[in-house]
Amino acid sequence: MASRAAVAIAPSLQQPKAAPAKVDSAVFYGFISLLLLGPLAFGGGEPWSRFVLEAGSAALLLVWVMHHTINGHLGVVNNPLFRPMLLFGALVGFQLFAGATAYRGRTLSTALLYVAYAALCFLAVQCLQRSNHVKILATTLSMFGAAVALLAIAQSLTTDKLYWVWKPELGGHIFGPYVNHNHYAGLMEMMVPVPLVFSLTSYARRQQKILAIMAAALMACTIFLSGSRGGMIAFAAEIGILVVLTTRRRGRGFTIPVIAVLLVTVLCLAAWLGGVEVFNRVASIASETRGELSGGTRLAIDRDSLRMFARRPIAGWGVGVFPDVYPRYRSFYTTFFVNHAHNDYLQLLVETGALGFGLMTWWLVIMYRHALKKIRCWKSDINGAVALASLVGCTGILVHSFVDSNLQIPGNAALFYVLCVIAAMEPRFGETGRVIRRHRDVLIADGMLHGRSVSDIT
Repeated sequence: MASRAAVAIAPSLQQPKAAPAKVDSAVFYGFISLLLLGPLAFGGGEPWSRFVLEAGSAALLLVWVMHHTINGHLGVVNNPLFRPMLLFGALVGFQLFAGATAYRGRTLSTALLYVAYAALCFLAVQCLQRSNHVKILATTLSMFGAAVALLAIAQSLTTDKLYWVWKPELGGHIFGPYVNHNHYAGLMEMMVPVPLVFSLTSYARRQQKILAIMAAALMACTIFLSGSRGGMIAFAAEIGILVVLTTRRRGRGFTIPVIAVLLVTVLCLAAWLGGVEVFNRVASIASETRGELSGGTRLAIDRDSLRMFARRPIAGWGVGVFPDVYPRYRSFYTTFFVNHAHNDYLQLLVETGALGFGLMTWWLVIMYRHALKKIRCWKSDINGAVALASLVGCTGILVHSFVDSNLQIPGNAALFYVLCVIAAMEPRFGETGRVIRRHRDVLIADGMLHGRSVSDIT
């Protein structure tokens, strides 16, 4: 009886996995490279970096489609977020072809950028097929985030120029590879949860846990060193939701000590590297310092944005046209060029109206609903861990979006949308080799492998 059980169980453990095709691997690594290029290229806002993002995503998508078509297995993996994406694309198409935009050229340019985001989201869903892919992506994001954080610290201590070479003509509060420190903080908000959640799972060994916590602490520390008050609030919100989601069940006692160590490390590093300036920054909410908009100015822009929405409440003024239309509605004098609403929700409302805002709300509801279903066993289930890290990172940027324009920055927006589709995707990642070996050891101990060698199930 035991041998029959072994025959039934062993094949499921020894079932070989086909090696990924070279073309699929190239597309996968190309997709990761495009995600990382945006932040390094000043947030992806430069014309050349936008072109690389748009052309690169289109090329990768074309290669993937041609490869799978030629090989006769063009099977598309669906994602719950694809439907609101398509409807949003239809809305933008209506703005373009029905003349419902105040500046067709600007809307067309922004539409191409959204197409690039959609292509990256599609490729993320199609390429992330194995647990090993998740490991590669998580490791890459963790190492990349830590490296950018080290760059930001070194740069802030030695120069006021980007990469020690370039100083923006229009000025700005430079931090890391970003002209605007708030946008740098937005990037770190999305990356910090990746190593942090990994350090809390059962997949990480002791040394890996330590390295992951150090990487998360380094990235989180630079949020405070950047001086972004919105980033600090968003990081606090991330820690809050992480604690709530990971301690609502028994057996999660390890979470609180790890987060406590993280916070103490972050505060000590921030105090050591930034001194009293970091704490003064937290208390300067109402002041207009270092070339940025004050809280009062932001509120004035918010009021003006609502007046713009009232003029075109259904389909909006057209995606990307906010800086072109806003001067007609500006209610105050300033020497600043107001290129964004500094509130992503209001800018979406102005540019796409109630229809676009409704689609965004639908998108978020789907994302949270599917992610929350998967995180019940996050500590031992890789699907839950991936969903938890993605959800926490997305929550941070969504909180920050109330006071800043991170989702208008291509490098940040691309990563945000990809994290959303990863959080919402259906469970697909099986047990890792480490867990399979654990099952094998249990079977051996139970005497269920009588008459079979260990190599039969490895």
